[in-house]
Amino acid sequence: MSENELVSASHAVYSLRLHVVFVTKYRRPVLTPEMLGALRDAFAEILADWRCTLIEFGGEADHVHLLIGIHPALTISTLINNLKSASSRRMRNRFADHLRKYYWKPYFWHRAYYVGSVGGASLETVKRYVEAQGTKEKSRKAAKRPPPA
Repeated sequence: MSENELVSASHAVYSLRLHVVFVTKYRRPVLTPEMLGALRDAFAEILADWRCTLIEFGGEADHVHLLIGIHPALTISTLINNLKSASSRRMRNRFADHLRKYYWKPYFWHRAYYVGSVGGASLETVKRYVEAQGTKEKSRKAAKRPPPA
């Protein structure tokens, strides 16, 4: 799913994008460039299994940002919890020695997260469009025909 791409499913046409932020437990600066690359790959794989796409990824030593395209049948909280638990498990397995320096328990992500919807039109634009529905008489596209004789 690209920036402005619409996706068509059996009974829906949609374009749902979310900005998600995960923070490391205690905001510790544990994420190395190698780990960020592994996280990008992990998130892309996990999201593909959920019929979603990773549009963009970025991060620093203590947090990551994801821009994802989701399917309308998903429950966002379930998807987020799966992303966090699956990526945490993969990172703890692959980078156990590195993470042991920061956490003595099997921690990785903070339990809180940020998620926000992202769209092509601003909230004000959509509000004005919805408010205007039914307030103006629409002109017909077809050429006006003369009345029958």
